[in-house]
Amino acid sequence: MTAVIPELPLVNLTDDETQLIDVLRQDLVTARFPLELRDCYYNGEQVIRDLKISIPPQLQGLHTVIGWPQIGVDALEQRLDIETWRYAGEPDASDELEEVVQANDLLTEAQLAHLDSFIYGRSYAAVGSGEEDEAPPVISVESPMDMTVDYDARLRAVRSALRLYKIEDAQAAVLYLPDQTIHVVQSDTGGWEVISRDAHELGMVPVVRFANRPRAAERVGKSEINSAVMGITDAACRTLLGMEVAREFYGAPQRYILGASESAFQDAEGNAKSAWETYIGRVLALERDEDGEIPQVGTFAAYDPSAYTKIVDLYARIMATQLGLPPHYLGYTTDNPASADAIRSTEAQLVKRAERKQAMLSTPWAQVLRLALLIWRGEVPDRARKLETVWRNPATPTMAAQTDAAVKLVQAGIIPADSEVALEMVGLSEAQRQRVRSDRQRAQGRAQLARIGERLGRQRAVEVSGGDADQVA
Repeated sequence: MTAVIPELPLVNLTDDETQLIDVLRQDLVTARFPLELRDCYYNGEQVIRDLKISIPPQLQGLHTVIGWPQIGVDALEQRLDIETWRYAGEPDASDELEEVVQANDLLTEAQLAHLDSFIYGRSYAAVGSGEEDEAPPVISVESPMDMTVDYDARLRAVRSALRLYKIEDAQAAVLYLPDQTIHVVQSDTGGWEVISRDAHELGMVPVVRFANRPRAAERVGKSEINSAVMGITDAACRTLLGMEVAREFYGAPQRYILGASESAFQDAEGNAKSAWETYIGRVLALERDEDGEIPQVGTFAAYDPSAYTKIVDLYARIMATQLGLPPHYLGYTTDNPASADAIRSTEAQLVKRAERKQAMLSTPWAQVLRLALLIWRGEVPDRARKLETVWRNPATPTMAAQTDAAVKLVQAGIIPADSEVALEMVGLSEAQRQRVRSDRQRAQGRAQLARIGERLGRQRAVEVSGGDADQVA
């Protein structure tokens, strides 16, 4: 009899795992072109389509860049500053969250996740075990250029995920599953060899997706650099290119001469002058013709770039409307300077968009930290169900206006003077609020010691005078 030796799942992928890697990898390859296209527009590296009408062959290599997509994305991302994460009902018990945040430099990494989600339409965060047993878990922000997921819209959860990377010249991948994480490398034959398996048994995939502008039928998210933004950018770049071409041809005013003989365009030896030599001869010595008439010399109207700049201003207004930006963000200004109230009014749409983004991004960040606590502590504490992200105010009010609003709420008795809400309304950062709390505790301690010292002094005075010490208040 021939013994049948089963394949060990530790060193070989199952058929389902192999098929899942192939499907996710194909999805990643399919999405790469639109992702790279938006990356080019963000970096100003897109290739403008030439209509082959007005650009001569000598200027085909001329490239114009206008950075409106980057300005629009950065203006929105810069208003999304996270101050901290905390438990809503127990802010004083948030030390473990702070430890995870500090260990992963999460306040800085969050900016990368937000920026990629706005550029590409999505980004990811993967959570893994720390390097040591008691070390906080590792949270890494991943680009959609390298990672994709299989998402369950009904459960609003990731069913599986794949990340591709390189080990020297070999293609490697990480397959994330609800019960384990598998690291594989591609062999010379094209198959996959298992490097390691981490059987974490979490019951969920340790990957969270940050989807930008998701819809009910398209949960994957949409980029802020949509077709309208790309189209307007191309049109503006072509306008700038046309202005550059016109400057090359018509930057110097053209002249005309009527009634001149051929000898006027020859040098002393009778050789014909070049066009440039003829042009720079600003004072032309021209002879009279046979009839004694002097040749007429004139100049065509000089090149005026205002026709192009007006078109660029029009595109700037359209782009500002599309991106929800104040016009001055794109360099479009008027003769009359805007007042502070007018500027805040133009920023209202941008502020509202930032507030919507804060609400949208709070949920995935809470999921990331719950996963981190689950991997680190082995369970998610009940207080983590009310985990909240503390955002900085996306608007740009003055410090005086914020302080005045907080003072009025305290005076009206709506909030107490020592409330954390008052400190947040004033605009203090989390570090500043912690210093204020420490100062308050020290002040309360000094006041308590002063009261105790005063009471002991009165008690000592009563004892010296022979009075009743029990009457001391």
